[in-house]
Amino acid sequence: MSDFVLTNRAARRVFMHRHLLSDAPTGPAKNADILNVVTKLGFVQLDSINTVARAHDLILFTRKAQYQPKVLKSVYEHDRTLFEHWTHDAAVIPLEFYPQWQMRRNRDATRLKGHWKEGRREGFESKIQAVLDQIREQGPCCSADVGKDEKRGSGGWWDWHPSKTALEYLWRSGALCVVGRDGFQKRYDLTDRVLDQQLCDTNLGPDEAETIDWCCNQALDRLGFGTHAEIAAFWAHITPAEAKTWCTRAGERGDIIQIMIEGADKQLKPAFARPDIADDPAQLIKPTSRLRVLSPFDPALRDRKRASRLFGFDFTVEMFVPEPKRKYGYYVFPLLEGDRLVGRVDMKAFRDQDVLRVKALWLERGVRWTPARAKAFDSEVQRLTKLAGVSTVEFDNNWLRIDQF
Repeated sequence: MSDFVLTNRAARRVFMHRHLLSDAPTGPAKNADILNVVTKLGFVQLDSINTVARAHDLILFTRKAQYQPKVLKSVYEHDRTLFEHWTHDAAVIPLEFYPQWQMRRNRDATRLKGHWKEGRREGFESKIQAVLDQIREQGPCCSADVGKDEKRGSGGWWDWHPSKTALEYLWRSGALCVVGRDGFQKRYDLTDRVLDQQLCDTNLGPDEAETIDWCCNQALDRLGFGTHAEIAAFWAHITPAEAKTWCTRAGERGDIIQIMIEGADKQLKPAFARPDIADDPAQLIKPTSRLRVLSPFDPALRDRKRASRLFGFDFTVEMFVPEPKRKYGYYVFPLLEGDRLVGRVDMKAFRDQDVLRVKALWLERGVRWTPARAKAFDSEVQRLTKLAGVSTVEFDNNWLRIDQF
């Protein structure tokens, strides 16, 4: 193990630079610019919740303030330079990475067939051929278009009718592609009708060893540093054991070294990094002081434990917490200022009233509500109104929660 220690400030700067948060979110946000952002990040998570803006739109807006949602839709559905699949959740991913998902598709084909027999309604396998035939004959379809004689679910998110499950299975295993969304409902088409044959030919793609190598290299380069578990979790389609083996072998080759990372609590934790990490120029880049609202699903916050170690910021998406047990609110947005997460805000767009309502803002310990910070926050929520589709901002009574928990 190297005796090199990456200080907490340096670690934050490297991390923020890799996540495109060091610079102010200026510059053009046309199709090529947004594709470039997604490529540098690796993927952007998709989410349907629209309290202010959908997660993918806010993630891109945070990095390109001129961004408009129609641009991502154009890149995805018109340019077809992105595809949709799973990382840790549903995401848009650069199409150039499509071959690296073949291992994931193969593994899903086996894993989901067994898993969904227990977790979904019976009979989806018997619907697979009918669904394929329907799409081949009628063109792209949504889940509402298949299995029309089947009982629709009423038992929650995963209570799918069998033909809907067949659609998802065929997408996850590769026979179908998602070619766009109507609202937030996926439209599926035959993969070999959408993509170049070279991408569809599984014999031309990387084998498992090549995919594991690609996943680990690409993850480490986007994280800047990480444990083998963090490297595995980045794309979420290799196992921690596979990443651990890769780290061992990469270390033996001299491709990576093990260093110590200083946390916000001054504790040191080991992590892997490139041998030139000590000279990484990102350590010298002072992040913009512009205050920004982050999506709860921002790539920089996806790994909650990592965010806690680096920033001393404990964050839970409380929509999954029963309301009486919530500490803050259903959907709360972290506030980034410089290289610090300084607070969190509960707000929601009421589009029928043309207003973005700020319900509550909590500051982190040691953060003061200065006139400059108040002005910066007001500027940020005013910028968000356009993305949210409203024109005014209102503040609830007692919205500023100075008292700490």
